[in-house]
Amino acid sequence: MHDVALFVEDHAHRQVVGALVQRLAEESGLAVRLDWRSAVRGHGRVVQELKQYLTDLTQQGDHPDLIVVATDANCSGWQQRIRDIDVSATVSPVVLAVPDPHIERWLLLDGAAFKSVFGKGCDAPDRKCDRGRYKHKLFTSVRATGMVPRLGGIEFAEDIVRQMDIRSAARADPSLHRFVEELRHVFQQWKVAGRRTNL
Repeated sequence: MHDVALFVEDHAHRQVVGALVQRLAEESGLAVRLDWRSAVRGHGRVVQELKQYLTDLTQQGDHPDLIVVATDANCSGWQQRIRDIDVSATVSPVVLAVPDPHIERWLLLDGAAFKSVFGKGCDAPDRKCDRGRYKHKLFTSVRATGMVPRLGGIEFAEDIVRQMDIRSAARADPSLHRFVEELRHVFQQWKVAGRRTNL
């Protein structure tokens, strides 16, 4: 069992990123335990709590197998978000999930997965930096299927991710591609290390 510490902005990130980590770990034949360190109050809180966590790790020495940090690019862009997140103080591998511009867009990338869950597909999302645009699009897309999105549609994130053609969705979104590839790389390293241990 591998321990993964996660720092995310909010409930939407927790649902989507958690589902992706679990699915990709399962596809790699690995078991992971998710330790949610921050899942509220946005980007600033993620940066603040991550910094404190890394300071505590340095003093205590109990490092997780992986740290995942998720924060929307918003209108700042991927590069700026990466500059905001200082992970130089850890020996644990770190994978960043920086949806560009927002996490809800990832759930709209695969119309076939959406149709598998709801019985009706969704239109491919555009790419615009407009606060709330993809939250609204997810809500209206779910509602158009006849379902009642009580939490804006994010409550169906795990179902959508389970049905998603991740390779195809990642080709349609560079930010998802980057996250998936970095996560798979870490998981591959774990598998190789596990095989060496068993020799």
